[in-house]
Amino acid sequence: MYYFKIIFLLLSLNSLYSCEEVVQVDLEESEPRLVIEASILWRKNTAGNVQLIRLTTTAPFFDDQIPPAEGASVSVFSENGIEFAFQEIEPGIFRNEQFVPELNKTYELKIEYKGEIYQATETLLPVSLLEHIEQTDNGGFGGEEIELKAYFTDPPNIQNYYLVRFFYEDLSIQIYEDKFTDGNQTFAYFSNEDLTSGEEVGFEIQGISKRFYEYLFILRSQAGSSNGGPFQTQPTTVRGNIINTTNPDNFAFGYFRLSETDFLDYTIQ
Repeated sequence: MYYFKIIFLLLSLNSLYSCEEVVQVDLEESEPRLVIEASILWRKNTAGNVQLIRLTTTAPFFDDQIPPAEGASVSVFSENGIEFAFQEIEPGIFRNEQFVPELNKTYELKIEYKGEIYQATETLLPVSLLEHIEQTDNGGFGGEEIELKAYFTDPPNIQNYYLVRFFYEDLSIQIYEDKFTDGNQTFAYFSNEDLTSGEEVGFEIQGISKRFYEYLFILRSQAGSSNGGPFQTQPTTVRGNIINTTNPDNFAFGYFRLSETDFLDYTIQ
């Protein structure tokens, strides 16, 4: 058996050096599914009336373009029955300029696309103020990176979940629950070896639901374990809170959620 293993290895090495051949890989393609990006964000001290929802469809693995989902009917309804109709301003991009955000109120998303109806409900959740940014210069594994901490105070006796976004070149995100920090001041922190003095960065904090927190937690866990290449066994499909009420088997990807947000700019010292 050992002999045959050696022969196989030698033949494999010889094939690498003897020729180059383009390998055509035929991947099984499924029917496109609707992908819904419906994040209603209301920054503190703004009207929050302008909102966007983006619809696309899934595409084959090797495609470079993400196909827009055109021609849908998109509306969000308040718990008082007020309809906010979103108009398609570009292929797959839907906009409303009269949205009225109200904290702790429930909203319903309704999308009609290719004869099927997709619906979801979520509550617009408040969020704590970002109070200040603290900078240290001994972050990272080597203790030589600039580290930034964005402080906020968690409300007491309320179960809270947070999404914090850090804007510097690429977008970075962190998710938090207040299990161990209820009612206390806490912080989100980021470090990056490329941060330099004089650069502008930004922090945004969002109040999110427990279900959306769990959804993001699963997505993050799967992304962190995807080290087997494109042909590895795929993780379990992660489904959001959007239901196809016409044909449940033809479910959509994505999530409908509403969050109050706060934002702080910071100049690296």
